[in-house]
Amino acid sequence: MTKGWVAILAAVTLISCSRADDREQQVDRLFAGYQGDKPGASVLVVQEGQAVLVKSYGMADLERGIKVTPETNFRLASISKQFTATAVMMLVEQGKLHLEDNLTQLFPGFPGYGAEITLRHLLQHNSGLIDYESLIPEDFTGQVSDRDALRMMKETDHTYFKPGTQYRYSNTAYAMLAVLVEERSGQPFAEFLDSHIFTPVGMDSTVAYQKGISEVPHRAYGYLVEQDNVSFSDQSTTSAVLGDGGIYSSVLDYFKWDQALYTERLLSRTSLASMWTGNFGDYGFGWRVDTHKGHRRLHHDGSTSGFRNYVLRYPQQQTTVLVLTNRRGPDVMPLAEQVAGLYLP
Repeated sequence: MTKGWVAILAAVTLISCSRADDREQQVDRLFAGYQGDKPGASVLVVQEGQAVLVKSYGMADLERGIKVTPETNFRLASISKQFTATAVMMLVEQGKLHLEDNLTQLFPGFPGYGAEITLRHLLQHNSGLIDYESLIPEDFTGQVSDRDALRMMKETDHTYFKPGTQYRYSNTAYAMLAVLVEERSGQPFAEFLDSHIFTPVGMDSTVAYQKGISEVPHRAYGYLVEQDNVSFSDQSTTSAVLGDGGIYSSVLDYFKWDQALYTERLLSRTSLASMWTGNFGDYGFGWRVDTHKGHRRLHHDGSTSGFRNYVLRYPQQQTTVLVLTNRRGPDVMPLAEQVAGLYLP
């Protein structure tokens, strides 16, 4: 190699490193409000199979003074739905479920209105099922489970609209999908996720959390931040429901999941394509699907009592942005989009 080419390559490397440093500094500025002795955040950017940015800010546990690190596990909330949908599609590939099965076939004793609701409707949020949250008594202080959500649907006799005609986001549907995975696989839902998804892809610290049964390593706790006041806000009456939002994971473990989705380690490309094909509301199976600024993207929020999260995935650019935070607000989709804007063409 000539001295001229060596000089050019050295210059390109220097420019590339400088640009990476500049991006990192811009991300730091975006997350200035999450730094210091306050509930924090973890940020991941993946490009072409490499984690090009991994940043952590603030505190995972204020009471014990534990900082957020890349290993910190946050409650994913509704980002969990992509794992629930994957579990369902695994059983579809095994012939244990079919997308056009209806609820009276899937759940013995289900009321007649379920004959119009298919497994596909549950996955794509056009079932019209009543929100189980709206049926919880105001004075209830215990924990609702996935099976409680199914029981509530068996005790009602109507839907919000004719199934298949509209889009309405449904936590009820994904709670029922978790029960369905249990019944058709013969394994508790949390165990199925661990043995069929988490362990095979190396997500060693990820867990569908069940109080008294499992523990969350390197756990972030949720908080409410109101100006200068911070209060504990970690769990709610629906926190024991797993199918719609019960998974804890870190940015490092999510990287492994993200990369597995480029392969057929978990599902065939045909099944993955089905999951990433939108219907009403541009929703596939566990993923929102749309085009933003000319880029096709898969994305989802995760919002629960003390956590706000967002994932943006751009398959054609092989770029993913994940933002996990342990505070009740604000919405972090704008932050995730700004980070994506720094790394996309």
